[in-house]
Amino acid sequence: MIPIGDEDTGRPGIPYLNLAIIAINVVVFLYQLIDPNFTNGYSTVPAEITSGRDIVGQFLVTAPDGTGFEIDEAPGPSPIWLTLLTSMFMHGGWLHIGGNMLFLFIFGDNIEKTFGSIKYLVFYLVCGVIASLAQVYTDPLSIIPSLGASGAISGVLASYLVLYPRNKVRVILALGLIFLRPFTVPAIVMIGLWAILQFINGIGSIAVSTQTSGVAYFAHIGGFIAGLVITLLARPFLDPSSGAQTRYTGQSFS
Repeated sequence: MIPIGDEDTGRPGIPYLNLAIIAINVVVFLYQLIDPNFTNGYSTVPAEITSGRDIVGQFLVTAPDGTGFEIDEAPGPSPIWLTLLTSMFMHGGWLHIGGNMLFLFIFGDNIEKTFGSIKYLVFYLVCGVIASLAQVYTDPLSIIPSLGASGAISGVLASYLVLYPRNKVRVILALGLIFLRPFTVPAIVMIGLWAILQFINGIGSIAVSTQTSGVAYFAHIGGFIAGLVITLLARPFLDPSSGAQTRYTGQSFS
């Protein structure tokens, strides 16, 4: 299910920080297209985090099907653990960044309005770092880089699920290349199904290979659990009051 709109809840105002995070992701991605060495050096590499040293050079990795592919590790930041932060603003392709930014645009503004901008920024970064560490934990000696905002956005989705489970979300169901007519579901259904798929695929990826599955499911799981726990602890201090308006029609839900 692809979200295209939701109820605009939380305190009134423009979610400047959420929009700024989206803009930073786009700018960084455009820079990645210009300088591939930036991607190779500033992504999170589990072996670099666990060893504390920057790994540089070309390495041959064997996929589960027996084929080999080459990884080019470029120089990264110092200290190398800063890649836990830089990698969450990087993406591996147009679909990757497009999907992530769509989810962040739809769900992130409500969480920023509820938390407040500064607390939302801390929440977002903490979820992203925990997500990256969760992926590192699954294969601490891996030299396969991981990158993307998915872990931090997973935390945002978990927070949305806690605070606004009954919010109506407008979605399109995609069946391959066929897109069905948009319909409305509660947030608990849309985000709940997404979370279930992450856990199922995460468990399945263990049997294949956490290095070569292509999707960092454990980063999604780690970010989701982080967002869930943080929001549950912070909930007594938050005010998720709302005036419900849709983002895609400008009218109230009936």
